Amino acid sequence: MVAIDEEVKSEVRTGLSNLIATFEAELSLIPLGYKHSPEVAEQSVLQSLSDLDWMCGVLTKMEMLKDFVTSWSEISDKVLAVLQEDNCYLGLWSVKVKVIELVGKAFDAIGFGNVVLPTHSRLHFLKKWLPYLRDIKPLLDAKSDKDESFTHRLDGDLCQNIEGAIVSLVLTLPSCDQADILGDWIQRTEQLKFPNLSEAFEVWCYRTKSANRRNMVELSDAGNPTLSL
Repeated sequence: MVAIDEEVKSEVRTGLSNLIATFEAELSLIPLGYKHSPEVAEQSVLQSLSDLDWMCGVLTKMEMLKDFVTSWSEISDKVLAVLQEDNCYLGLWSVKVKVIELVGKAFDAIGFGNVVLPTHSRLHFLKKWLPYLRDIKPLLDAKSDKDESFTHRLDGDLCQNIEGAIVSLVLTLPSCDQADILGDWIQRTEQLKFPNLSEAFEVWCYRTKSANRRNMVELSDAGNPTLSL
């Protein structure tokens, strides 16, 4: 039975690898294809993303979501490079929303501990996608507010889940990394409405104060040793 399970897992991993490769291939054609036929280029990539979304459901049931998270992390640079190209910056809305949905699944898995990654991998994923989330959410909201026919908005529940996962993820990082991320956020809270990291900031402050108090007590005890007869 174990051998069969491993064989099935191997087949699923191969399927995931093929889907990732197809997505990368479609994505690489976007810069050129978008100039000539934006709708065709967008639909091709969108289909690949839908296939990956379906695969995420399979991987979740098989407790193999780590395979997706790892693969997605490896191609994140390529994905972001295409989405942030000048030609595509104000387009590919369906693709961008679908990408965020998949990123949300990854954040959910990492942030809430369903997928365990080394600290440097968690930090890398966060630093890679957090700036993009900060950029794309207000952009989508602004377009939706100006144009009622614009339907490419991020679902409220999706945003809430991503925000909660990021807060949880931040709080798993070393204190110095938390300080860097939260320090950047606190300086730009007026511009950075999403994700809201106030909960993470409050917890970090509490932990820092508690640690400082413990250090003060330890220093005080060290400076005043108890004499025993």
